[in-house]
Amino acid sequence: MKNGAERPILVIGLGCQRGCPVSVLQGLIEVSLLEHRLALSDITALASIDVKSTEAGLLELAEHLALPLTFFSSDELTRFEPQLSHRSQIAFDSTGCYGVAESTALAMAARLSGAPATLLIERRNSSRATFALASPLQEFQ
Repeated sequence: MKNGAERPILVIGLGCQRGCPVSVLQGLIEVSLLEHRLALSDITALASIDVKSTEAGLLELAEHLALPLTFFSSDELTRFEPQLSHRSQIAFDSTGCYGVAESTALAMAARLSGAPATLLIERRNSSRATFALASPLQEFQ
């Protein structure tokens, strides 16, 4: 990682079904981070796809965690398709993106750093949501 003075950029990408409660999103995040020995305080930002920009659960989560939440269009996410660990036809049919959590995490990490990004935690899912964690490549060189 970068020298100890700078905090690494860690971005959570989230996808969810319509009406997904904040408790489901937060539970998925907490379990996924715990398994990788990370804390919510390590996270820089949240990201999702623009068709989810009015989802109460996502908005409430960002407010509760006091983290910025950025939304990307499916067109903006197309360039990250080669990096996806999983391609979901269901996600594509409803959003125009084959992997919302992974694509948006990669897009936000790349935007924040101005450098290519990589997945640190590939797509994890619950019954109603998906999670992924990305960071710029240079964080780990």
